[in-house]
Amino acid sequence: MANIIISPAKYVQGRGELANIAQYATKLGKKPFILISASGLKRVGGIIEKSFEGTDSELVFETFNGECSRNEINRLVAIVKEKGCDVVIGVGGGKIFDTAKAVAYYTETPVIVAPTIAATDAPCSALTVVYTDDGEFEEYLWLPANPNVVLVDSDIVAKAPARLLVSGMGDALATYFEAKACKDSNATSCAGGNITIAALTLAKACYDTLMEEGVKAKLAVERDACTEAVEKIIEANTLLSGMGFESGGLAGAHAIHNGLTCIEECHHLYHGEKVAFGTLTQLVLENADEDLLDEVISFCMEVGLPTTFADLGIENVSKEKLMEAATKAADPEGDTLGNEPFEVTPEKVYDAMVAADALGRYYKGL
Repeated sequence: MANIIISPAKYVQGRGELANIAQYATKLGKKPFILISASGLKRVGGIIEKSFEGTDSELVFETFNGECSRNEINRLVAIVKEKGCDVVIGVGGGKIFDTAKAVAYYTETPVIVAPTIAATDAPCSALTVVYTDDGEFEEYLWLPANPNVVLVDSDIVAKAPARLLVSGMGDALATYFEAKACKDSNATSCAGGNITIAALTLAKACYDTLMEEGVKAKLAVERDACTEAVEKIIEANTLLSGMGFESGGLAGAHAIHNGLTCIEECHHLYHGEKVAFGTLTQLVLENADEDLLDEVISFCMEVGLPTTFADLGIENVSKEKLMEAATKAADPEGDTLGNEPFEVTPEKVYDAMVAADALGRYYKGL
């Protein structure tokens, strides 16, 4: 099998860059379909409109319904076709990006992703995670190409709630450990081949950046400050994690996240918050050494990522519900735990989740 690495065609990150979106969009189409939340439209809609002043582009704004589901994708595909739009732009967070990428795929149009937060590694990937209308994981939709442009305005990202940047760190935390598991098991990555040296290097750089810059970045964005540490964490959360997970592969952490989506009490959590606990569970499954566990748990506690069931809002969850989540995570057909370099059963996943909670409680002195 070939070694493969994939990436967006162009990645742009800097202060005030959303004001330049027209210069990228007009090279791809004349009638942009802009998917955005109602609150996002109030915050940045004016910046986007001003960027297109003096062009002959006709903007079509559409409000996102809140969930990347088949029903929402189909609704938006119909609008794009009806309006005759020729480029899709997703502005906001992870589920908007994933929906925009799917809509662009089904309508055969280019796509630009413009994050206003750095809460997931979704912007750069050729992947859409599809959920039910109620927010439960349904399937991965693998796309034939990455976004044409990823445009990150770091000023806007830095002014978003700090919890969102921290959630992105939780998502990025899994990148190196999942890529290493796929490397060790010779699993096929999301890019469709074996892992390149470059992809594993990006994944490791992502982890190292989190450890070196994560706490500083969290403290800065709590004061709406865009420092060099914030710029580095935005890049780690978005580009390094995005390319690292896609060309490195997914394994235990994201499968466990997907399992947790069947527990209603977890629905208030962001994606990366659940992934962080999935990472800790994966490390327990792999019997990681004590120094590594100490580093990961200490980091999570410093930035505010979940390390216990109580942090997830499921302190009194039943064994039956946890086993349901473990069974969903270990599904050999529907998820990625099979990319671990050993056999994984629902019972092993359940035990690892319980042990991860115990470790988190130990470190918290509970």
